[in-house]
Amino acid sequence: MDLKTLRELLKEKQLTKIRNELSVLQEADIAELLEDIEIKESLLIFRLLPKEIAAEVFSFFDVERQSEISSLVSDKELADIINELNFDDKIDLIEEVPANLVNRILQHSTVVERRLINEFLNYPEDSAGSLMTIEFVGLNKEMTVNEAMDKIRRIGLDKETIYTSYVTGSKRTLEGIISLKDLVLSDKETVISNIMETGFISVNTHADQEYIAEVFKKYNFLSLPVVDNENRLVGIITIDDIVDVIEEETTEDFQRMAAIEPTEIEYLDASVLVLAKKRLPWLIVLMFSAYLTEMVMNYNNSLIIQFALAIYTPMLMSTGGNAGAQSATLVIRSITLGEIKFMDFFRVLWKEIRVGLMVGTTLGIMNCIRIYLTDGEVSKAIMVGLTLICTTTFAAIIGGTLPIVAKKLRLDPAIMASPMITTIVDVTTLLIFFRVASLILS
Repeated sequence: MDLKTLRELLKEKQLTKIRNELSVLQEADIAELLEDIEIKESLLIFRLLPKEIAAEVFSFFDVERQSEISSLVSDKELADIINELNFDDKIDLIEEVPANLVNRILQHSTVVERRLINEFLNYPEDSAGSLMTIEFVGLNKEMTVNEAMDKIRRIGLDKETIYTSYVTGSKRTLEGIISLKDLVLSDKETVISNIMETGFISVNTHADQEYIAEVFKKYNFLSLPVVDNENRLVGIITIDDIVDVIEEETTEDFQRMAAIEPTEIEYLDASVLVLAKKRLPWLIVLMFSAYLTEMVMNYNNSLIIQFALAIYTPMLMSTGGNAGAQSATLVIRSITLGEIKFMDFFRVLWKEIRVGLMVGTTLGIMNCIRIYLTDGEVSKAIMVGLTLICTTTFAAIIGGTLPIVAKKLRLDPAIMASPMITTIVDVTTLLIFFRVASLILS
């Protein structure tokens, strides 16, 4: 079913047909359809869905639609939704919705759940503790395979995943993990401690979400145990939560690379004022940074007028800025993927020097020939050619090394992307150009 068909069926009030059509769709697709129609119509269709499917669809809504639905449904309907949600989805909802809705949600939670919710909300934002879920299969190392399988059958439906179980000893300390495959293929009377994997990887509750995403990518995990400072198992993080983290981090990087303060609000949902506030600070910084370019040109104004050099400055500045942006983009990507560390600084520096010289020399020779053929002035051709070699090399060095320095200073490397690099290179290009020009033309 597409959006057009859904609207036509709504207009004709064919609710039974809508329910039948939606029943064959994935929950994520249903949520996408319901987010694209008016809230009243969305709520009407949402109420047609079976309770279990409705809860799954609800978990795929964005925060704004979740808040709208929660505020419009009855207490009983809200209780049904909350009771069907996975615990980590419940935490995500409570973190985002208004206080009055939080109170309604907590009213439908058990005493134990309320205690756990309060504990989860105390973890730092973007930490493992704020991402994890408590809905995992925990096994005792003294269990037999048969006892473990019985437990999985009994509680598995309510868990986030059953493909990996987590084996604990006394005081809930994590001692091993075991896959469902190993359990199924082992003898029923085998003790878990004899077949569990002890060389597992875990993360602390305060580990940063970027580090956790790197661990998932490196080892291709579907889930990862989370332990406290005393190695007690407190939860697990699953791949679906990490996919959301990677998307969030990538979005932030793109925004910073465009000199925009990161925001989680979708573009069409953001007000003009919010968008302006996110863009304005960096534009002000870059505008005043560009004043340095103006100062350099004013200082060399007589040289510009006497030898008609202004015609070459746009091309030189543009080429330098583009060269720097190319280097920065490649290095930022490699830093994000964990391919480049601070210890690689000099390797990157040496590589960018060679790349810059190679590219700059090629561009310099091409422009020397072009200017000589069009203007017939050897001095200006050499001047522009030398400037391009120096500028392109410098831009490559700056673009390649500044993101690494930013990462070392615990800044986001993305802030050293195109706008910042371009501003630095513009000023430097003019300084190099006028210095070379004064040497040659004098």
